[in-house]
Amino acid sequence: MDTNQLIRNTVEFVQKTLAAAEGGHDWWHIYRVWQTSKTIANAELAAKDGMTPNLLIIELAALLHDIADSKFHDGDDSIGPRVAGEYLQAQQVNPEIIREVQQIITHISFKGGHNVGTYYSVELAIVQDADRLDAIGAIGIARAFNYGGYKNRPLYDPNQPPNLQKTVEQYKFNNDPTINHFYEKLFLLKDRMNTAAGKRLAAQRHAFMESYIEQFYQEWEGHR
Repeated sequence: MDTNQLIRNTVEFVQKTLAAAEGGHDWWHIYRVWQTSKTIANAELAAKDGMTPNLLIIELAALLHDIADSKFHDGDDSIGPRVAGEYLQAQQVNPEIIREVQQIITHISFKGGHNVGTYYSVELAIVQDADRLDAIGAIGIARAFNYGGYKNRPLYDPNQPPNLQKTVEQYKFNNDPTINHFYEKLFLLKDRMNTAAGKRLAAQRHAFMESYIEQFYQEWEGHR
């Protein structure tokens, strides 16, 4: 199948599958990660540093990385790679490419920061950076509070401090205030970027979040 047609088919598949998804994990999240992945990949190609990324794997992984997010499937981490694999097999994609896409989907998540990397590829590094970038900055803030509302979580509770020592299971199934999520994940991502372009973009978005949190606390106490 023509590569462009495969990408068009995949876009249509994702749009239909995620038509009723929560706003922070819907088609537009996928779209942003897809576009940012291409931006980072092009920067990597321009730098000519290390391995040359496979753009088809990057695009397919970016488009399919949240096709069945475990947080919406009772914590089942196997469903995403399985759904993506079944779709790509139906599209008669090369089995090696399917395996690489599934590996990226399997290893992309943060999971509270306790998941030790057992797999690496330049394609994973790129798509992971793009996904993490969408979790920080202005859009990241919007997504955090949107998901918090979806889960009926409190905005903030001064009596419930963040816990950076959560297990993977505790991280998956917690119902803590949304502000805690900034400390348990969002503020950690800047230093976990893989690529030069990802690090550069993350620095600005991180600074914006720091400014936002400072304003939030001032308003909470009625000082501004």
